[in-house]
Amino acid sequence: MAPTPAQPSAHGPQHTDTVIKVSAFVKRYKKNAAVDGVDLEVRRGEIYGLIGPDGAGKSSLMKAIAGVLTYDEGTVNVFGTLVDSERAAEHVKQRIGFLPQGLGLNLYPDLSVEENIDFFARLRLVPEPDLLERKTRLLAMTRLDKFRDRAMKHLSGGMKQKLGLICTLIHEPELAILDEPTTGVDPVSRRDFWAILAELLQEKGMTALVSTAYMDEAARFHRLSFVSNGKELASGTPAEVRALVPGWMVTFEAAPQLDAIARLKRTYRQVEALGPRLHVFTASTDAAQAVSQIETALGGMTSSDLRVDEPELEDVFVALLLRQVEHQEADGALSVSPMNRDHDGPAIEAKGLIRDFGSFRAVDHVTFRVQPGEIFGLLGANGAGKTTVIKMLTGIMPPTGGEGRVAGADMKTAGNAIKERIGYMSQAFSLYLDLTVVENIWLFAGIYGLDSRATEERLQWIVAMAGLHGYESHLTGRLPMGVRQRLALGCALVHRPRVLFLDEPTSGVDPIGRRRFWDILSRLAREEEVSILVTTHYMTEAEHCDHLALMYAGRIVAEGSPSDMKSQVEQEAGRLLEIETDIPGRALRRLKEAGFSEAALYGTKIHLLSRHHAEDEVRLRTVLSSDGMSVKAVGGRPLSLEDVFVHRVMTLEQQEAATKRGVGS
Repeated sequence: MAPTPAQPSAHGPQHTDTVIKVSAFVKRYKKNAAVDGVDLEVRRGEIYGLIGPDGAGKSSLMKAIAGVLTYDEGTVNVFGTLVDSERAAEHVKQRIGFLPQGLGLNLYPDLSVEENIDFFARLRLVPEPDLLERKTRLLAMTRLDKFRDRAMKHLSGGMKQKLGLICTLIHEPELAILDEPTTGVDPVSRRDFWAILAELLQEKGMTALVSTAYMDEAARFHRLSFVSNGKELASGTPAEVRALVPGWMVTFEAAPQLDAIARLKRTYRQVEALGPRLHVFTASTDAAQAVSQIETALGGMTSSDLRVDEPELEDVFVALLLRQVEHQEADGALSVSPMNRDHDGPAIEAKGLIRDFGSFRAVDHVTFRVQPGEIFGLLGANGAGKTTVIKMLTGIMPPTGGEGRVAGADMKTAGNAIKERIGYMSQAFSLYLDLTVVENIWLFAGIYGLDSRATEERLQWIVAMAGLHGYESHLTGRLPMGVRQRLALGCALVHRPRVLFLDEPTSGVDPIGRRRFWDILSRLAREEEVSILVTTHYMTEAEHCDHLALMYAGRIVAEGSPSDMKSQVEQEAGRLLEIETDIPGRALRRLKEAGFSEAALYGTKIHLLSRHHAEDEVRLRTVLSSDGMSVKAVGGRPLSLEDVFVHRVMTLEQQEAATKRGVGS
């Protein structure tokens, strides 16, 4: 390593319990600065978050801290050791656990769960008696104890990440460096991960540096840094960062929605459609004034179901990004370009779909409908059967039983007719990275049989729709992630399909890019009646859908609009309570012992569902105060779709376990 000297004192005094101290850090790849002048301080016993999209520089910074990547300028101190050479890195590596980015990339596919754990334990010289105790405890915490003999390559994405976490922590490191450990895993596995991490911090006094592209995870950290394009936008506690962008989020309904959006965008930079509702950030510090200003911007249009809330951290991050960028790309003019209209009735119809793989039933009597112009979200844990349903509907995979129609074509007999009527945007493969933007569009147009005149017409429409002006001759592999995803969407629409299938379409895209992408989808659905079926692990994105279906173990177990699904859970399980206490880790364990089984840690606060909130507040205050803990505040919060997802899946898991116990007895 060859960093240039820097004086730590120039960046403020070092805290007495500092574990990581990074000053003026720079990492270049050839002439490009992946990280440019970042400062960072992580203190003992905290979970510190690095939050930003793909390409923000998070991985480069974390690898340098872990001692596995050289850097160009600045200093990196870990446990008081200047990590500036391989020899220096070796001094701290035994005290560190490093989980690299990617599902199971630190694991061995052909080894079983237990064999992977044993391998890493021996590599880290864990004594056999300690290994037995730790392995038993960590397998129980991750709910992998029933899968000890299963090969790693046969695990779901969430299970791979939990196994990777066990292997990273089996030697009980003082510092865990976890690079996007929750990317690509379902919300239940994400919540499991946070529960495990919180418990280990509480029990073992461990420190964690965790990166994520999920903005909704920001509130879970004790302190955090927002990073974008290699630079730090803001850092501090969630409350300190939120205070950097004062204002209010105003949510309401107004029709026609597209007219309301157009009027609001003349005044406001953050305007989002969430299904039938509009979500607007206003910089006004007075809530009543914020509402009045929005009513003025609507120019006489009637609004309803209005609510005013504090902005979420994602709203803050977007506002900071907009400050950083002097000029945004101009929004593409989405002119109406009629799609193929050769069938009335549902755009997608699944009736009792079944798919068996040997004795395993991956899809079990799935039935749903998607109407023209509807955005339909198919949600579910890893391995729930979502991808299998899509493969059957698109004709890629034959069903074992049941029926399906897409754009009027029978999925069993239509063959190419379905492929001609649908657009499909896969997470794994959508574009040729060594072709330019224009070359990709011409290629896909050729695949779908468009002549040169039609291709040129569609090319102009795609460039305008996706905001690709100025990018036409750029190689696709060098495009920013958000621009690349909009190009992929354009290529999926080149032949004017009636139905669009999207598989995790915004993974790794920055919040502004994600919002712009969803703005395009909303306009396609509302203006052109394109029917959209989307899968996503971003629960905040699921709010954009008109209708949702939640899959579990191959079956649809809940269905409805986002607001309907939240109301159903509130009626069954009660309101969401947020508890602020002086010792949150210990408080969580005590509340679970007292019967609050669904309690979960969110950064320094605890969330739980309560049917009788007044009585439960009295009981939890009594439980915690009797154990010497102070309850600073208890208040209600609106349910999120993640809360809905986790409650539904965990309830089903508990019912399944109870049934098995009954059969066993």
